[in-house]
Order: sequence, then C-alpha cells, then structure tokens
Amino acid sequence: MKQASLPVAALAAALFMTPAQAQDLPGQPRAVEGPGDDSDDADENSGGVDGFFAIGPGMVPSYDGSKKYELVPLMIADVEWKGLTLEIRGLGARLDLLGNSPVQIGPVFNFRGKRNSDKDGNGRVKLLNDVDSAMEVGGHIGYRFGGNQYGQGEIEFDLSLVKDVSDGHDGLLGTAQVSYAAHRSQKLFVNLDAQTTWADKKYTRAYFGVTPAEAAASGLAAYRPGSGIRDIGIGTTVGYQFNQRWGIIARAGANYYVGDAKDSPIVDEGSKIQAVGGLAVSYRF
Repeated sequence: MKQASLPVAALAAALFMTPAQAQDLPGQPRAVEGPGDDSDDADENSGGVDGFFAIGPGMVPSYDGSKKYELVPLMIADVEWKGLTLEIRGLGARLDLLGNSPVQIGPVFNFRGKRNSDKDGNGRVKLLNDVDSAMEVGGHIGYRFGGNQYGQGEIEFDLSLVKDVSDGHDGLLGTAQVSYAAHRSQKLFVNLDAQTTWADKKYTRAYFGVTPAEAAASGLAAYRPGSGIRDIGIGTTVGYQFNQRWGIIARAGANYYVGDAKDSPIVDEGSKIQAVGGLAVSYRF
C-alpha cells in the first residue's frame, strides 16, 4: 500500500524541518538577521547578493509519532538578491517576493523523506507499510511589525498552505505561526515562536491511519482519522555572532499532537510529544 512520506518539515523543520515535522522549520525567516546586520559591509553589498548560511548536526524523531530519534544534517540559509529573499530551513525552502517589506508573500517547497517502517518503527509500527517520500508545494503570506533599530520586540505572523504534488500523501497542510524577537543586538539574538498545523484527511490517514490489512499484520487497531488540527508547538532560536562573518545558531522546539493525530495507535506506540534540536555554525557574506 502506498502511503505518505514522513514529516520532515521544520529541524526545520520547519524550524527547522524535521524528518518528522520539519516541517516544520516551521521556520524562523527573520530571526537570524539581528546580529551584525548594521555592519558597514551591508551598504557595500547593496544591490548584490547578501545573506548567510549555517550547517551543523540536528536531532529529530525518526517519523511522525516516533519516540526514537536520529541524527540529521541541519542546514539554514537566507540569500537576498535584488529585493528577493530565499530562505532554506532543513529540507524546505521559501521565497519572499517583497524583500524588506512588512508584508511577506511567496512560494513554499517542502520535501518529506521516506520512512522505512522495519528500520525506523517503534514496536508494532515495524510491521506497517513503508511511507513514500513527498514533495509539497504551496505559498505563504506574513506580516511583521514593531521592534527597535535591531528588530528587538518585532512580532511576525505567518500563514502557509502546501499540497503534496508527488503522489505521496496527496494531502493538504496549513500552518499558522507567530514569532517574537525577544532580544536583538549586534552580537546576540533570541527568538521565540509558537505554531499550529491543520491537516486534511488524506494527510492524517497516510501518517496516522492503520488500514484493516495493516491491523491484521501488526496487531494495532484499525484507525481512520479525519481532518483537523494536527499539533501545537513552541520553540526558541538563539544566535551569537563571534565576528563580522562567523557565528553560531541553536534551535530547540517541541510539538504536541492533538485531535485525531493524538489518538492514533501509531502515536500510542511512540510519543505524543515531538521534540527537535540542533546546533549550526553560521557564515555571513
């Protein structure tokens, strides 16, 4: 039986994008711009390519509902060019078409990797079918306001909607997020965020459902969830700039399943809380 991919979104996941959420990397599109952004070379790069990238290790659940964790590469990047901003969070990316405007809008792309149930599964989940990878495509719109000259105190709201176009879960996901710039300076930033994700029945049945055939093979109860809120989550991102070029970024977050996702036998075998974390070295250019 063909099923959806695992969540990747957010270490990201989105924050990071994770193999179980990622996606959720939800993301932190402006959090990393605080340290050092008022340096003299910002004017020198005006009209050219400007931004940063960061890479390091991350820890994420091995699939939606898993209590097992795995080590994954963490990649974060912002690239600005001629009023456009490309944001990469884990295995997801988005484009902001309006640059430094208080309003953000543009396309979103997320990749969700495959679950190998026999390798990744907890308990009886090992006897379920594997989960195919998926490519999600959609859009986002956001608005930010407030903040001092460094952006401290800034509040940002963001809505995104994505649809699987690779014949994986074939579902639809909508995510609402709010973030707050708790501290910004030339050296240090601290960003806090909260988010929630809605999923349609195609998505929830692919990730959290158990077919009668799978129930017979695994001993789990058959389960056919519907659409609704999948989870709620909170997170924090902290960054420190050692000098004009080099810095470090740390991310920690957790999501809690609610509704039909929480009641899934797959989640019962694993955990209702899905945590992510990572540490990356950053380079500004």
